[in-house]
Amino acid sequence: MKVQDYIQSRAQLPAKSIQNTIALLEADATIPFISRYRKEATGNLDEVAVEKISQLLTNFKELEKRKIAVLKAIKEQEALTDALTEKIKNATTLTQVEDFYLPYKKKRKTKADTAREAGLAPLAKILMAQNTPNIEQSVRQFISETVKTKAEAFTGAGHIIAEWVNENTYVRNSLRKLYDWKTQLTTKWVKTEEEHPEASKFTQFKKWEEPLKRIPSHRFLAIHRAEKLGIIKLKIEVDKSEALNIIEKVILKNPGFSGIKYLKEASEDAFTRLLKKSFATEFLNEAKEKADEDAIAVFASNLEQLLMEAPLGSKRILAIDPGFKSGCKVVCLDEQGNLLHNQAIFPHPPQNKTDAASAKIKTLVNAYKIEAIAIGNGTAARETERFIKKVYLPKEVSIFTVNEAGASVYSASKIAREEFPNYDVTVRGAVSIGRRLSDPLAELVKIDPKSIGVGQYQHEVDQTKLKEKLDVVVMRCVNKIGVNLNTASKELLSYVSGIGPGLAQNILDYRKENKRFKNRKELLKVPRLGEKAFEQSAGFLRIRNAENPLDNSAVHPESYFIVEKMAKNNSLRAEELIGNIKVLEKINPKDYVAGNLGLPSLKDILDELKKPGTDPRAKKKPFSFDPSVKTLTDLKPGMKIPGIVNNITNFGCFVDIGIKESGLIHISKLAHEFVSDVNSVVKLNQELEVTVLSVDEEKKRVQLSLID
Repeated sequence: MKVQDYIQSRAQLPAKSIQNTIALLEADATIPFISRYRKEATGNLDEVAVEKISQLLTNFKELEKRKIAVLKAIKEQEALTDALTEKIKNATTLTQVEDFYLPYKKKRKTKADTAREAGLAPLAKILMAQNTPNIEQSVRQFISETVKTKAEAFTGAGHIIAEWVNENTYVRNSLRKLYDWKTQLTTKWVKTEEEHPEASKFTQFKKWEEPLKRIPSHRFLAIHRAEKLGIIKLKIEVDKSEALNIIEKVILKNPGFSGIKYLKEASEDAFTRLLKKSFATEFLNEAKEKADEDAIAVFASNLEQLLMEAPLGSKRILAIDPGFKSGCKVVCLDEQGNLLHNQAIFPHPPQNKTDAASAKIKTLVNAYKIEAIAIGNGTAARETERFIKKVYLPKEVSIFTVNEAGASVYSASKIAREEFPNYDVTVRGAVSIGRRLSDPLAELVKIDPKSIGVGQYQHEVDQTKLKEKLDVVVMRCVNKIGVNLNTASKELLSYVSGIGPGLAQNILDYRKENKRFKNRKELLKVPRLGEKAFEQSAGFLRIRNAENPLDNSAVHPESYFIVEKMAKNNSLRAEELIGNIKVLEKINPKDYVAGNLGLPSLKDILDELKKPGTDPRAKKKPFSFDPSVKTLTDLKPGMKIPGIVNNITNFGCFVDIGIKESGLIHISKLAHEFVSDVNSVVKLNQELEVTVLSVDEEKKRVQLSLID
């Protein structure tokens, strides 16, 4: 089986695009680089399509690796035939490969092995042949010191037949279709609320039944967690009579055969003892993989939206990590996010030093020329926001509430300790809050994405697959925006196409020694950063006030010559062409098609020249919650209040409404029409006006609606 055929059957993309993308990936080109700078080769595939090909290429290699291992194992047993070799080589899934390998797989001694040792294999063959007139008489020849009775002989032969049935690929494929369509998942409660502290979260699964095919990922993961905690017992089953009917259609060939009942018993034994358990494991694993895939996709989508959140930009920021008893930690940051000052204020109970705190805020705003105030949205956030709004501040100072999820993880991390070795976690946390307002992406890349809290059951899914997917998302966002080569942190540089942690540190060391980069070509002076890494990374790195203005754009150095040609044809220098909309709109990209440089790339170049280095993200705007809503008790059904989407799941979205508890808009309450994808209606950090449907003060749950 060829890799291109394998990918094309699963991706439905043009053959040429797949072929060229595979070649680029095999040459160690990154997904961002391929999708941005090799559009002619890929047929203008976007990052999602290139990522799909990359994943399928990995899957194909794993499949081929397993085939080689299986062929070798069977060959060592001297059981490999040309026909079997062909079947394994042509297999298109790991399941098919494992089915072919099953009869040759080394396993612990089975009941069938014991029966063979007792000399009952010939009896099993006689039964399967189904042409002996009197099987009760034929069985006598198999009675021995080991097999003392006819019943023992038939039982032993049945164990051998059961194993043959279990290893029959046609039987397994037929049963697999039954399981595909008719598997029922059921749960049984085994620990009460009194017996397990988390049992109350899973009361709906006390007695639950649902077709496995239809169960949504979030519910399966909830059931999976409940089972892992020992709160419920889970099983999946199909109708036994249907399963036996499938097996018997394959096994029973002569209805008048005298030993038909022994074949039926063997068929039932094969299903209940071997096949049932095997398929339960297989389909539970498949359901888990699918649920993981769905949950990871939701997490990835949320993370991308969060990373692409609107930045405030380079402003002087006063950031507050709010608190009651321990006070509010205040830091002042300059335009680059450097720490200028830190201290604690105590405007809330039990200290209630409101006047002193107010005076200190006014002093800091004036002393450090503060342009914006960032308040973390944790404990005491609303109280701190109300306090700040009562402080007499210049009108130009904007106030923002910042999602601080994961800030505590950053503040205790090695990264934070290295940057602020002389400050405690409260100062580092406040700095992180301020920097998130300035540039969410640059700050969030320092935190393990799982700690940001924008997924569903993220601790239940395959952690390796989750990390791989989230790393791809972070890389996609970083390269979409571009990175300032002279100010970026090691963590941010690590996600740039072709760089990685090692080269990122080398770039920082070079920058420290040489003050700053003056042009992109200077990157080649960085130790271990060769031509390949330069090719992959240069277009995503920006140098403000560079010797060549194109170094602060997404135009790749390999295409500078074409910009110079365009400028020359219009009697301009290259720097005079940049931003010159009037001239750029007159340029026909078809006039510059040459070699590997085609229309897609030329259109990108012209678009970039019109607005070089422009951040694709929107600009941050202040947002205010309803001042009358301070706690859960202030909410009443029918109220319309403002909120911000702070998490999206497959079953709906959660909305921050300015209190400790986020409200849930169930997917059925997002629109009048049917909604299959929550992201088609709302996005993370979107501002909404929602209607309160119900408030459960005991369980601390708020149901909201977008439907008027």
